[in-house]
Amino acid sequence: MLFQYIDRFLNHLRVEKSASQMTLVSYRTDLFQFFTFLSDRYDVPRENISHELLNHRSVREYLGYMQDNGLSRSTMARKLAALRSFVRFLCRENILQGNPIAAVATPKQDKRLPHFLYPLEVEMLLEAADTSTVNGLRDRAILETLYATGLRVSELVGIDVGDLDLLQNQVKVCGKGNRERIVPLGSMARQYLSEYLQRGRPTLIARNKNTVAALFLNRYGDRLSQRSIRNIINKYVDEVALNRRISPHTLRHSFATHLLNNGADLRSVQELLGHVKLSTTQIYTHLTRDSIKNIHDNTHPRR
Repeated sequence: MLFQYIDRFLNHLRVEKSASQMTLVSYRTDLFQFFTFLSDRYDVPRENISHELLNHRSVREYLGYMQDNGLSRSTMARKLAALRSFVRFLCRENILQGNPIAAVATPKQDKRLPHFLYPLEVEMLLEAADTSTVNGLRDRAILETLYATGLRVSELVGIDVGDLDLLQNQVKVCGKGNRERIVPLGSMARQYLSEYLQRGRPTLIARNKNTVAALFLNRYGDRLSQRSIRNIINKYVDEVALNRRISPHTLRHSFATHLLNNGADLRSVQELLGHVKLSTTQIYTHLTRDSIKNIHDNTHPRR
């Protein structure tokens, strides 16, 4: 019976692969949903599903079921990836003698370019915060840091004061899989981080009786949450009337796009973003309309 091995598989991911808590929760959810589908379709309790029901046909039926329920191709691909990882684990543990779903194809993905802001839009967003107030100074430091480093929002909220090295103009962050990397800050981020540490954070931390190591604090002196960062960005998007769908990841996309459009090589951007695979970074090799026009103007023989 295969269902009983899910916890063992998740423990393997946690211990040997250093998977994040979010990854573990997602994998558990995806596997539970697949076994629930098999249980309903074949009228067998999840706990009694045997290897005979895990095959090419049942997985194809599951993909069809997800498509009929309106799931996106990217979501279907992610759930299939979780199942594939689980099956490979079962094979390595000799619970399965062969991979029964090796021939199942991943749903073809739509090629969508990442959303990004143009430099003028970034400038408008960064300058929206009122740095004469404690919260505004903190928010400016957050926005400048996100754009200067391309950090994931989870990496940003995880920064402690001790991770900052303003003398070297860099910050240590912990990314996916607990992989640490050093990221340069840039002069503007350094300036506002320094001001925040001098004039903003002391006021915020004074509201908390406990010692807090976190760099970015909420109004109660506790570590800011990822949701709070999203709310902060939404606030300033509304203020400057950017009629765009913006998230913390949009600044990450903008960071990578602007670096590449200004001549950075792909592997350097990969390192800065903390991507394990170069293929993940390659989604940023699109060009803005201005870049395309400049290339045409500068290279076409009849320009």
